[in-house]
Amino acid sequence: MNAAAVQRLERYFQQIGEVLGEESRRGSFALYAMGLLGEGERKSVEPIAARACPDPERVDAMHQRLLHFAVDSRWSDREVRRQAARYALEAMTRRESVEAWIVDDTGFLKQGKHSVGVQRQYTGSAGKVANCQIGVSLSVATRTEHLPLDFELYLPECWANDEARRREARIPAEVSFQTKPQLALRMIERAVEDGVAPGVLLADSAYGNSSDFRARLRALGLHYAVAVAAQTGVRLLDAKGRPRKDAQSVSDLAWRIHERGGFRRCTWRQGTQDALSARFALRRVVAAGVPQREQEPLTLLIEWRDGEPEPANYFLISLPEGRTKRQLIRLVMQRWRTERVYEDLKGELGLDHYEGRRYPGWHHHVSVALCCYAFLVAERTRRFPPSARRAAEAHAQPLSA
Repeated sequence: MNAAAVQRLERYFQQIGEVLGEESRRGSFALYAMGLLGEGERKSVEPIAARACPDPERVDAMHQRLLHFAVDSRWSDREVRRQAARYALEAMTRRESVEAWIVDDTGFLKQGKHSVGVQRQYTGSAGKVANCQIGVSLSVATRTEHLPLDFELYLPECWANDEARRREARIPAEVSFQTKPQLALRMIERAVEDGVAPGVLLADSAYGNSSDFRARLRALGLHYAVAVAAQTGVRLLDAKGRPRKDAQSVSDLAWRIHERGGFRRCTWRQGTQDALSARFALRRVVAAGVPQREQEPLTLLIEWRDGEPEPANYFLISLPEGRTKRQLIRLVMQRWRTERVYEDLKGELGLDHYEGRRYPGWHHHVSVALCCYAFLVAERTRRFPPSARRAAEAHAQPLSA
């Protein structure tokens, strides 16, 4: 890190410190953040303390200090994350506008049964059911950059409704069981309240299947482009934009389109080796099974990949007509960029290295990781001029480059 970057980091830490308040808290944050930004293989509290303290006889005191900061110190995750987001978004939006908000979730693999929220559950991180915690995230994306704003820990009912577990994990009284879409909406509502530049909300079918989730997004003034399950019911619009009477599943509709040769190939991006393409079909529909007052014209986008026996994905898109098929395809494909963000957060910043068992500690650790990521994204954005070629090269580099 060059001298100018070091000065920017110091100013950034000062901004976060103004939110944290107490001087001891500011110092602990800086030590913790530098531990995540550093080269150590493990980035949980104990190894961070060991690396931060050259005197072996004082390592235990440093460990206790950082543990207190992570678990017991009362500071606002929301305010710290909001300050970090503002810092990074200022740099990002100086070059490009926000295009998308992205909701997703990731697993934090665990060995035991005592970490807050842990149970055997499916996680895409492992591609199977595993013993893990699940974190739901909200990110924002420009054409070339991707910034995670917020995280919420999913609490299964066996944790949310167990008083003994709640006491042991220090789960706040106001925190109750919420589904993953409900957690996502909490973060989205906070982002709207904080004035984050709006984008089209992208999410997989775990969120897009919920008509309540989609309706709430529209009530907040956001458009969406979300995946839905194959059995989702829709009604086609006729030439005058009126819904036809008969509802059908998006899967049945896809097969009818396929039988008539209605799928067309589209390439949306050049990959590292080959162009990324598949066959797609578009239809204007309304969602079936929702009150008529909540119905609005939607675009159904269907993706059928080469060599697959059936469509891979179905997307409902609330944007008004006017975008081309390629533009819509490129938009929905941005959701997969979140996987790269998770890899960076875990592999380079120790997002999933926290070994504590309590609810406040998990959120505080994640907050510091988000602060570190925000600074690195801002640095990367400043380093490269706003040309399409250079910006694309910057996105392809590892986060720490």
